[in-house]
Amino acid sequence: MLTNTQPPLAPEKFIDPARTAKGEPRATVDFRGYETLWFNTGSLCNIECVNCYIESSPSADHLVYLTLDDVLPFLDALREPIEIGLTGGEPFLNPHCLAICDAALTRGHSLLILTNAMRPMMRPKVQAGLLDLQRRFPGKMTLRVSLDHYTHAGHDTERGAGAFARALPGLDWLSEHGFTTHIAGRAAFADGEDAARAGYAALIAEHGWDIDASDPAALMLFPEMDARIDVPEITTSCWDILSIDPGTMMCASSRMVVRRKGAPAPVALACTLLWDDAQFEMGQTLAEAARPVALNHPHCAKFCVLGGASCSA
Repeated sequence: MLTNTQPPLAPEKFIDPARTAKGEPRATVDFRGYETLWFNTGSLCNIECVNCYIESSPSADHLVYLTLDDVLPFLDALREPIEIGLTGGEPFLNPHCLAICDAALTRGHSLLILTNAMRPMMRPKVQAGLLDLQRRFPGKMTLRVSLDHYTHAGHDTERGAGAFARALPGLDWLSEHGFTTHIAGRAAFADGEDAARAGYAALIAEHGWDIDASDPAALMLFPEMDARIDVPEITTSCWDILSIDPGTMMCASSRMVVRRKGAPAPVALACTLLWDDAQFEMGQTLAEAARPVALNHPHCAKFCVLGGASCSA
């Protein structure tokens, strides 16, 4: 949330994909090959969060359900096994979700599913399908559960009253059945990373979940994203100044496939975060999408470059 201590984004920033507001050459990221391919299964979600970056809700249909037929051409274009990520919305609302999971795993890919672990995942048909996939593809599937804070009050501030209590049974079920489970939290909801990891560790121990809170992949603490807040633009010289390899950015090795409402076909986007900006629409095939990305958005700076975050495992 924008506060008096957070200056608003200067309107002249992030306009020209080639130059910053100061006229310096804007940083770009070359594509080095697919390591992760994301599928946004649709923007519908069973809950509505305060700061959902993709504006999901029980009525949000700007990104429609991907079908198996939508997904197969992209999977078949991959030359070797990689990580396949499913996000939303809530993926388990999509009636094609389990078939998409099966198609990815059958082709030898590993699978990362982002879920809130609430009612859509806990339906008997979905549970049975997940158990079947786990049996047939052991060790190939990870479920990352969104748990914004390790307390009821913190989590429910973002996701609504009672959301924390409704998520815990899902995490318990995943743990009881031996699924590889990770947690995605929010860095802004704690007094520093150490305090956050200690809080999550206590919750994990209380429930007996097999999750290592000290592992940054098993417990991801994401920086906040608010495109209204001022953030520096990233220039070509920033890579050396910050000692960052541009090849470590998400857009160097991943793309996200979506299908917009009313669109004739799915498209590949530069990353999971930039779903509503036309300049990051990369094409209708993976080959078309394998091209450089100009870091011309506040999220590029705040989340990826300065925040050091990635949606991939």
